[in-house]
Amino acid sequence: MNEDGPAPPLGEGKQDDPRDDTPPPSHFGGKSRRLFFISALSTLALAVAVATGGAYWYIERDFDLPAAPPGKKNIIFRAKSGMGLGEISRALREAKLIRDPNLFRLQARLRGGADRIHVGAYSLSPSMTPRHIYQDITEGRVAQFTLTIPEGYNLQEIASAIEKAGFGSRRKVLALAADSAFLASLKIQAASLEGYLFPDTYRFPLETPPRKILVRMVDTLRRKFGPELRRRAAERNLTIHQTLTLASIIEKETSVESERPIVAAVFVNRLRRKMRLQSDPTVIYALPNFDGNIRRRDLAYDSPYNTYRYKGLPPGPIASPGFASIRAALHPAPVDYLYFVATRRGGHKFSRSYKEHRSAVRRYQLRKGKVDR
Repeated sequence: MNEDGPAPPLGEGKQDDPRDDTPPPSHFGGKSRRLFFISALSTLALAVAVATGGAYWYIERDFDLPAAPPGKKNIIFRAKSGMGLGEISRALREAKLIRDPNLFRLQARLRGGADRIHVGAYSLSPSMTPRHIYQDITEGRVAQFTLTIPEGYNLQEIASAIEKAGFGSRRKVLALAADSAFLASLKIQAASLEGYLFPDTYRFPLETPPRKILVRMVDTLRRKFGPELRRRAAERNLTIHQTLTLASIIEKETSVESERPIVAAVFVNRLRRKMRLQSDPTVIYALPNFDGNIRRRDLAYDSPYNTYRYKGLPPGPIASPGFASIRAALHPAPVDYLYFVATRRGGHKFSRSYKEHRSAVRRYQLRKGKVDR
């Protein structure tokens, strides 16, 4: 027996000294790995955050970068029915309105606009930012085009103006304006919309069909021809149709607003005396081929619109009167004039008798062969 005591069992070594606070090697390694893992995750999260922030900054920056410098002209871009976001994005790129269709599509999806694109024609420019373009097509800011109808335009001229503005063919406008079913839907008892299309400056989307344009113009007339004027027409025993007819003649006879009530008085006085109106514009309206000069032989042209041949008002308006002429027809001046002739100053000389009128004609006649009232 060893005097130092029995040998320790196989596999056993010296026992740990309870005073030794150094952790075992295995315990020290586990904590290190956890710290390393946490540090790696933090680094990765930071990298992801930086990358995400960088990507967000990049696509946001792209959304505010136009495809071209300032000053580029607008073009008409059409978002057609059935076109999806991808197709529209590619079409925008083909039109050189944006630089990157993929980023535009991504921005639209992130903002929830993929299903909110409005069909229509848009006035867009390469100088606009993709953000601006996106707002236009998702909020339906379609291009608005101006249609100006001057006072005194007749139906033929209005149809031509509508065609010139790009809203439809002249032929179709004229056919619609004389369509009995369309007239009935508007509650208009007339052969056509002549005189019922209020002259004004309108703004319509480019894709607006002629039907909507005509409806808008008729509605505008109804608003202008309000309750006060309707009551006045009833007091004077005039229908709206008769009022518009008289107003259209006044409109064509003078462009001087202050003269309109006087011109109205001349025609009202003639009607009361059962005299023919003898208005050149009514004759011109009836002529199939007017070349700009009215001749004495034209006064014999047989038409119910020829007020040199037939007494009373013609069957209907000869143009679209403005508000001043409509009001003048219902508020004629308190004068007893029966004649007028154009002067060299752009106005008219009014007379009470035919003798006075003949003297005025000799003084103010501007061209040989001019027909007088």
